[in-house]
Amino acid sequence: MKALVLSGGAGTRLRPITHTSAKQLVPVANKAVLFYGLEAIAAAGITQVGVIVGDTAEEIQEAVGDGSKFGLEITYIPQERPLGLAHAVLIARDWLGDDDFVMYLGDNFIVGGITDLVEGFRDNRPAAQILLTHVPDPRSFGVAELDPDGQVIGLEEKPENPKSDLALVGVYLFTPAIHEAVRAIKPSWRGELEITHAIQHLIDVRADVRSTVIRGYWKDTGNVTDMLEVNRTVLEGLDRRLDGEVDEASETVGRVVLEEGARIVNSRVVGPVIIGAGTEVRDSYVGPFTSIAENCQVVDSELEFSIVLRDSSILGVARIESSLIGRHVEVTPAPSVPSAHRLVLGDHSKVQIHS
Repeated sequence: MKALVLSGGAGTRLRPITHTSAKQLVPVANKAVLFYGLEAIAAAGITQVGVIVGDTAEEIQEAVGDGSKFGLEITYIPQERPLGLAHAVLIARDWLGDDDFVMYLGDNFIVGGITDLVEGFRDNRPAAQILLTHVPDPRSFGVAELDPDGQVIGLEEKPENPKSDLALVGVYLFTPAIHEAVRAIKPSWRGELEITHAIQHLIDVRADVRSTVIRGYWKDTGNVTDMLEVNRTVLEGLDRRLDGEVDEASETVGRVVLEEGARIVNSRVVGPVIIGAGTEVRDSYVGPFTSIAENCQVVDSELEFSIVLRDSSILGVARIESSLIGRHVEVTPAPSVPSAHRLVLGDHSKVQIHS
């Protein structure tokens, strides 16, 4: 069995971060989202992985390498532009051959991995196995319709009027039957070859399409709100570890991870928090659910429920929360200006000013 990991796409919902960085490499608890997926694939006993790459191919390849650090063999498959998930299957046809495979969206996050799912698929080998989860607003997702027996009877991509609240999670398992299906469909109104249409084709020809409704945690990390939520979830599982330096004037409370070479000076850090190597926190407060990457500076500032990427500095800022701060960023206070009121008042005016 092989794995096909999708790491192209423009990441428009995470701009401006993704103007200069691949969305799959934005870190959660100081580790790229993509790495969690690769680790889950390796844990499921799959070693051969094809990675679909687009405009950010060079950055993805530099971060992932040949896959050996994950126990994987990586093959990179270039995609000219993001033309849909089914298009990714189409261009990977030669590499996939006649092997079964799991398709994993590189910006998705699933707590608990995919090992049980892969083992069940290997035992039963339906033409397609999809993961579903209940969502409050399914209009932004592929949506599945099930019959009373739980059988998949229909799929729609981002429907205006969803027939259920069951959204497709970004992990799919296929036998080679999917290759005929992706060749049989036409581009949608979005100009993309939709994987939902390909799976619908399998349903229409009475192939065995099965679904699993997951009850665990899943997020598509395509926007800042979801990134912060995934970061919070991962940090909750931290074990306290202080490999860096904490001076006597500082206090660390709860699940704090301080990487080697990091320093906390005259500060209070309340976990769960992770602070990367070479980062200094001085005269500051860092609150729960915060990840600070390597080689950052937090000085005379307050920071909580946020993600700070590498080589950034926060200097003299009273309070930052619910924020995603990119690489090589400098955050400082605005210069103070004299308070003043500028007025143009007509005759017989009455003005009350609260100073």
